[in-house]
Amino acid sequence: MQQNQPRSTQTSWVTPILYAVVLLLGIGIGIFLKGSFSIGFPSSDSSSAMDEIIELVKSKYVEQVNLDSTQTKLADFYLGQLDPHSVYIPPADLVEANEQLQPNYKGIGIEFQQFRDSVFVAYVLPGGPAAKGGLKTGDILLTVDDSVKLSGNKLDGEAIKRKIKGPEDEKLKLVVLRNQKRLTFNLLRASVPVTPIDAAYMVSDTVGYIKIDKFADRTYEAFMQALETLLKKGMKSLVIDLRGNGGGLLSEAVGIADEFLAGNKLIVYTEGLHAPRVNYYSKREGLFETGGITILMDETSASASEVLAGALQDWDRAKVVGRRSFGKGLVQQQFRLSNGGALRLTTAKYYTPLGRNIQRPYQNGKLAYEHDFIERMTASSNGNVDTASIGKAYKTPKGNTVYGGGGIIPNQWLPNNALYADSNYAKLYLEGNMNEFILQYYLKAQNILNQYQSVQAFVIGYAKQDLTKLLDQYLRSTQQKGLPKSMLQNPLLQQQLVAYLARCKWYKQGYYEAINLMDNNFQTALKN
Repeated sequence: MQQNQPRSTQTSWVTPILYAVVLLLGIGIGIFLKGSFSIGFPSSDSSSAMDEIIELVKSKYVEQVNLDSTQTKLADFYLGQLDPHSVYIPPADLVEANEQLQPNYKGIGIEFQQFRDSVFVAYVLPGGPAAKGGLKTGDILLTVDDSVKLSGNKLDGEAIKRKIKGPEDEKLKLVVLRNQKRLTFNLLRASVPVTPIDAAYMVSDTVGYIKIDKFADRTYEAFMQALETLLKKGMKSLVIDLRGNGGGLLSEAVGIADEFLAGNKLIVYTEGLHAPRVNYYSKREGLFETGGITILMDETSASASEVLAGALQDWDRAKVVGRRSFGKGLVQQQFRLSNGGALRLTTAKYYTPLGRNIQRPYQNGKLAYEHDFIERMTASSNGNVDTASIGKAYKTPKGNTVYGGGGIIPNQWLPNNALYADSNYAKLYLEGNMNEFILQYYLKAQNILNQYQSVQAFVIGYAKQDLTKLLDQYLRSTQQKGLPKSMLQNPLLQQQLVAYLARCKWYKQGYYEAINLMDNNFQTALKN
C-alpha cells in the first residue's frame, strides 16, 4: 500500500494542525497526491483514434499547444474516472514522492519558514550538516551558491526546498543574515535521518504514548525502539496517536500490529480482480500482547493507519477514540513509466480480519468524494457526531459491534477542536502570523525558556508566570489585522501558542507533550 500524498520533507515547517485548517477552508483534500500523467494508449481502435486526434491537434490547431499539458489533463480525467487514489507522478516529482517513504532525505538538516519575502531557519536538526556547520534558528537564508536568491524572491516552499536539497556529498554554499550580519557557510549535503515517530514518552507512571507521523520505510523499527523504551519505564497501557497520519506502507502497519496480537491471527488481507487474495498474519511473539491499547484517530487518519486500527479493533485489542477515519480501503501499486515518471494504480482492496472494507463511496466522482470529506470536517467542528457512513455491522470475538464502509468508526467519539473552524484563527494561521510571532518571540525569550528543564515544567510554570505577557504581545501583533480581542481569550488558542513555543525548544516531541497536557479531549481518552 503506497502512501498517496508526498508529505513535506523536514526542510519545511509544517505544523501539526495545518491539514485541518486548510481542509476546513475548502482548499483541497490535502492528504493525497495529485499529479499529471503523460499517457500512451495500448493498440486498439479507440487508442488509434486518440493518437490520430493528438496528431491532428499538433499539426492543424489554430494556436500553439503545450502537448504535455494537454495529455496530462487527458490522463487526469481518465484516472479520475477510475477512483480517487490512482495517480500519476511526473518525472520531476518522482524522487521527492519516493523520498516521503524513506527514513532519510538528502539535504542539510533544517526546517525553514517563510514570512512575506524572508526565509527563516525555524529548526536545525541535531547532527545534520547545518548543525555541524553552525547554522542557528532565526538565521535568514539569503542565497545558495551565490547565484540562487532565496529571501526577497517570493519563492514557494517547494521551490526553496529544491534549491537547498541535492545529491549526497555535494557542496552547498549558503549565505545567511544573522543579527544584521551576512555570514557564509560552506556545507556538504548528506543523508539526513528523519524519524516517523513524532513523539514517544510516558504520560504517567503506567501509560505510554507514541505518535506515528507516517508509515514509511523503517517505521516499524522506529516504533519498536520507542515501545521497548517505554516498557522499560514501566508502561502497562499504550496510547497510539494516528491523528493526521495519511498512511504509507502496508508492511510497516502489519509489523506493528503483529506486536500486539498473540498467536497466528489474521491482520489484513488484500484482493483485487487481477490480484489474488493475500493474507497477512501475526507470526511472532509480540512485545505487548496483553496490555491495554487506545488508538486516537481523526478524519485524516487513512490507509495504513486504518489497517492497524481495524486489525486491533476487530480482535478486541484496542479501543479506538476520536472521530471516523478517512475511509481509504484501496491498495496502490507503483509502476515506473518510460518517461521517468510513475503511476500509482489501485490494484486491490484491503479488508480487516472480519472482512470489512472501509473505503468511502466514490462512484459520484472525485469532486464529490473530496466535497464529502470537507463537509464531514465542518460538521465535526460544529460538534455533530458523525454517523452518516455507518455501514454493515460485524461482531468481534467478544461481541462488540464494528462497522464496514466509510472509515473506521471509533468506539468512543470525541469532538473536533472548534478552534480550527474559527475564521479569525484560520486567517492568522494561513497568513503565517502566528508562526512568525512565535519564532520571533522564541528568539527573544530563549533565556527565560531555558530555565525549564522539561515540557511539563514549562507548561505549568509558563502558564502561571508568562502567558499574560505572551498574549499581550500577540494581541499587539494582530491588532493591525482587525481581529477581535476576544480571540485571545480562547483557551484553545492559548494552548496552541504555548505548544508552538514548546516545539521551538523541544521540537515535535515538545509540541505533542505540551498540547496533550492541555487538551481536555486527550485527558478524557486516558480516563475512559
